[in-house]
Amino acid sequence: MAAELRSAEWYGGTDRNAYIHRAWMRRGLPHDAFSGRPHIAIANTASDLTPCNSHLTEVARSVRDGVHEAGGIPLELPVVSLGETQVRPTAMLWRNMAAMAAEEMFRANPVDGLVLLGGCDKTIPALLMAAASVDLPALVVPGGPMLTGTFRGTPLGCGTDVWRLSEEVRAGKMSQQEFTRSESSMIRSRGHCNTMGTASTMAVLAEALGMVLPGLAGTPAPDSRLLEAAHESGKLSVELVREGRTPSRIVTAASFRNAIVALAATGGSTNAVVHLLALAGRLGVELTLDDFDRVGADVPLLVDLLPAGRFLMDDLYRAGGLAAVLNEVRDLLDPAALTVTGRPLVDHLADARIWDPEVVRTRDAPLQPSAGIAVLRGNLAPSGAVIKPAAASPELLRHRGRAVVFDSIEDFHARIDAPDLDVDADSVLVLRGCGPRGYPGMPEVSNMPLPRKLLEQGVRDMVRVCDGRMSGTAYGTVVLHVAPEAAAGGPLALVRSGDFISLDVPGRSLTLDVPDAELAARTPNAATVAGYAAPRRGWERLYVDHVQGADTGADLDFLVGSSGPEVSRESH
Repeated sequence: MAAELRSAEWYGGTDRNAYIHRAWMRRGLPHDAFSGRPHIAIANTASDLTPCNSHLTEVARSVRDGVHEAGGIPLELPVVSLGETQVRPTAMLWRNMAAMAAEEMFRANPVDGLVLLGGCDKTIPALLMAAASVDLPALVVPGGPMLTGTFRGTPLGCGTDVWRLSEEVRAGKMSQQEFTRSESSMIRSRGHCNTMGTASTMAVLAEALGMVLPGLAGTPAPDSRLLEAAHESGKLSVELVREGRTPSRIVTAASFRNAIVALAATGGSTNAVVHLLALAGRLGVELTLDDFDRVGADVPLLVDLLPAGRFLMDDLYRAGGLAAVLNEVRDLLDPAALTVTGRPLVDHLADARIWDPEVVRTRDAPLQPSAGIAVLRGNLAPSGAVIKPAAASPELLRHRGRAVVFDSIEDFHARIDAPDLDVDADSVLVLRGCGPRGYPGMPEVSNMPLPRKLLEQGVRDMVRVCDGRMSGTAYGTVVLHVAPEAAAGGPLALVRSGDFISLDVPGRSLTLDVPDAELAARTPNAATVAGYAAPRRGWERLYVDHVQGADTGADLDFLVGSSGPEVSRESH
């Protein structure tokens, strides 16, 4: 049993301060609300401008009912909401801000436990980082994917088919009118992307880490079972407080190993790498970029889901969900890792079954035998870069080609479709200035659209290299997160068009075929430097001055670690 409730520090006693704290919160609460009943903050990222999370207020009502049933006091707390589809220049710019703001509000308020409601890409990572740093008992309720829409009789993968159809328009294979008409078909219901993009990935990994009620992640947003599980999560949050079950007790090195196995087996997003690294930094768990390759490289891909396969998230749910996948790789999981239930993750897999072996493959018939995130190193990425082999073209995993360099995203948009662009199918497209510091915020631009003239020739993939990210819904032979980034002095800033770049994914190398002496003598050209972010004030200034590299999670240097739940001074 945990010690005295944290909220009693506000509400206990008879002095003026305790009076103020209780009186302003009465407003219908019973007298015993302030003596012995856990106060649970429901951190809600619902927002009309984060359309993937807009239904979370309904989910919060079910959480409230569960908290009440278990004897707790539910308190809804709106927190910063980041919609990947809407905010500019990129939602990743504010992940750390959202985490910092949420952490400060969790600490500053009289709450004993947390229920974290997230969906769209950055919301679950930010909430987990915040909860880890304040270390109050917490669990996540993922908002769930949207239902599958169809267009012209064909299922549409949210995000993935945006990239595919937009390239068909540029290639002259689809009319602009048809492309526009597909919009309402693609977004059929409430919920986040229905592919194994970053939102789905982070929900799945939150469960693999032990921070979600087992069996909940991946439940479609319109499914009534989401509300049932939200109710149960509300009840469980009260138990977490009474048992003192905090994130630091649940999420350990063993938990991260399980998350990396889940990432590989489900074909999850490369964005998970920066989020897991950042979360580990908050918890003080030693996790490195190389661990993703070491633990996940030989894990089979079992989920036949876009962008690496054919099906969508509601198919995964009916086929057995995450539990069915993890049960197939149970021998690769660390049996010591706990969940919010207080029991090990593996204990929740006993009854898991695959109901559709086309969607979830068995261990002896995987979609791909080895499909984890590959970590590349070489003179072009001394601190590492990543690629998702499951979403790449097999014939391009070993490739050597001439670099076609773009100094900024504006330079790219201005020249990519120029008829006189010196490019062919063997070229390597290079885009720089898109890292955490350079853009700022490390946007999802690495899966560069291909040159129009090559699309018209039937080319649908090329090797692309960038210090930014790509959407988890994207696909292609794309080398991402090149570190150090160009704006931090990385060698990507020194590449010139015409240089040869060698990619060897099986050999884990990314090499610029330029002699060391020549490379050392080069300096970034003026256009490259002019493209770097140079904010004068506000969050962007703070971010650029303090953000770390993608290879360690792109957190701010002063946010790494935790401060705990203690508040030293009274407010009056």
